[in-house]
Amino acid sequence: MKRLILSIFVLIALAATSFAAGNGRANPRTMSFPPLRFDIPKAERVVLECGLPVYLLRDPELPIVNITAMVRTGSVYEPASLSGLAALTGSVMRSGGAGGLAPEQMDDELEFMASSVESGIGADMGTVSLTSLTKNFSRTLRIFADVLLRPDFSAKRVDIARKHLIEGLRRQNDDPKEIADREINRAIYAGHPLGNVPTLASANAITRQGMLDFHRRFFRVDNMILAVSGDFDQAAMLRELNAVFGKTAAHPATVLPEIPQPAAVFAPEVIYGYKDVNQSVIRMGHLGVTKDSPDIYALRILDYILGGSFTSRLTLEIRTNQGLAYNVDSRFDIGRRFTGSFIAETETKAGTTVKAISLMKDIIAGMTKEPVTDQELNAAKEYIINSFMFGFTSPASIVTQRARLEFYGYAPGYLENYRDNISRVTKADVLAAARRHLKPEAFKLVVVGDAAKFDKPLTVFGSVRELDLKPELEQGK
Repeated sequence: MKRLILSIFVLIALAATSFAAGNGRANPRTMSFPPLRFDIPKAERVVLECGLPVYLLRDPELPIVNITAMVRTGSVYEPASLSGLAALTGSVMRSGGAGGLAPEQMDDELEFMASSVESGIGADMGTVSLTSLTKNFSRTLRIFADVLLRPDFSAKRVDIARKHLIEGLRRQNDDPKEIADREINRAIYAGHPLGNVPTLASANAITRQGMLDFHRRFFRVDNMILAVSGDFDQAAMLRELNAVFGKTAAHPATVLPEIPQPAAVFAPEVIYGYKDVNQSVIRMGHLGVTKDSPDIYALRILDYILGGSFTSRLTLEIRTNQGLAYNVDSRFDIGRRFTGSFIAETETKAGTTVKAISLMKDIIAGMTKEPVTDQELNAAKEYIINSFMFGFTSPASIVTQRARLEFYGYAPGYLENYRDNISRVTKADVLAAARRHLKPEAFKLVVVGDAAKFDKPLTVFGSVRELDLKPELEQGK
């Protein structure tokens, strides 16, 4: 794969050199090249004897094997009173030993083999990954399978992980950017599991038994997908995988709890957190869309034009023309299983806080009033289409992409048709998508800084709710 991409750029360079040599002085404004052709490599899908789907892509260039298991689980399935349970479970699966192998022994053995096994649980996916030299793969695979299916959750490591979480909670209000990121997410997803955050009470309520129960509920072979890449013989690989995962189990199929989509309520809110700093942190946004929206391709174009590039409207005005911020951007985070979000963000000196917010809202609102220009549309399309190949720079990224599409239920041909769907987007499509999905009048606005230094009070945007940023242990004193 690396050789393929390198060859493409060598051909482009040779074409440019030839053009210049044959025409004297080349004008970069008039140079043209044939469109790049890039066919997405395929990965083979096989189902193990236990019913577990596996995507495989062989690449013998290096003597390394990579495996990622994707598990249908996540923090959305934990009770609010145990917020943090999923993340701690994902961490201690690996750190707490597995299959009777003590944590220290596992660490030493993996280090000796130059192997890696890692685990984690996010909002709507759990992962366990393996990286191993080919010669050490068989032993590493068995450790991987134990971490995935038979973690021991050492009581000592559970206690350490809980203490780390509690210490993180004590320090969670140290960084203004972390505060703003947390609070905009809580505001957008208020009342939904995606908006829950750990607290001191929830951290103290998490037990080893709670981790065991959470793991056993979701980490089952009928609730996951594997992605395998690297230096292996396919027949031998399938024999090893069937050996460690066994036959079809007799227990009932896994049934995931029903989690509703976030309520599509768009109501403005102004949230302020005091920090004695000279720079204000600004976040604004609201609910976005899911992957099933017919507007996702137009929104990708919109992202690039509005706030997703160094020549975006937000960057050109807020940074280049006004000099109000070093960085400013916006994006639609397309939700794969649950509705995503739209967020715009920047940091500016305290004395230009309200000016920056007002400009950002005006620029975002401008996307809903007039079509983008031909130049903006073409530049966005060229960037998205030409950079598409860089999502497939390694066998691991290719096979993981394929497995992820099935994991999240994407339509067949999504990747193959992506560039064509981008190329068909029109200015009218972008305008219509902006009008449907951008609602600056309903932004949740979060500002962290020193209001005494602001150019105007935040009340110009509405009633202000002030955050209590004292450490949790001090609240209520």
